[in-house]
Amino acid sequence: MYQAASEENLALIERFKSFYKDVKNPRLDSIADVYSANIKFKDPVHQITGLAELHAYLSAMCENVESGRFEFLDQMVGKDTAYIKWNMYFRHPKLGKETIVVRGMSQVQFGERIYFHEDVYDMGQMIYEHVPVLGWAVKRLKQNLSTED
Repeated sequence: MYQAASEENLALIERFKSFYKDVKNPRLDSIADVYSANIKFKDPVHQITGLAELHAYLSAMCENVESGRFEFLDQMVGKDTAYIKWNMYFRHPKLGKETIVVRGMSQVQFGERIYFHEDVYDMGQMIYEHVPVLGWAVKRLKQNLSTED
């Protein structure tokens, strides 16, 4: 049964969104305001446990990004779980000069702080489509799969 979010839950989700607003310069100094010490983080490439490990991962991930930001599109916040739909815009020197847009969703579970965070997004859209030759093949495969016979 769905239970509505409290003011504290909504405030935590706003801190979460503020933390990730700038992809190039995330607010890593405030990571403990958002995440619990035993955070479990998952995305299509990594599974991380612990605040220090998450800090290191985010720091390394953002190191080579030229620019980036999140646009938060929609959210559903309950008593202990939230789903947040977003677009991420970023430029990375190894992926060309254009800004890449990736649609995704985060599921977070929380008490006082977030203890579980999973990001779901299309790796093809994020990386593979922007690699020469491989990008052509991925786009072609998607196109073929979406065409009705």
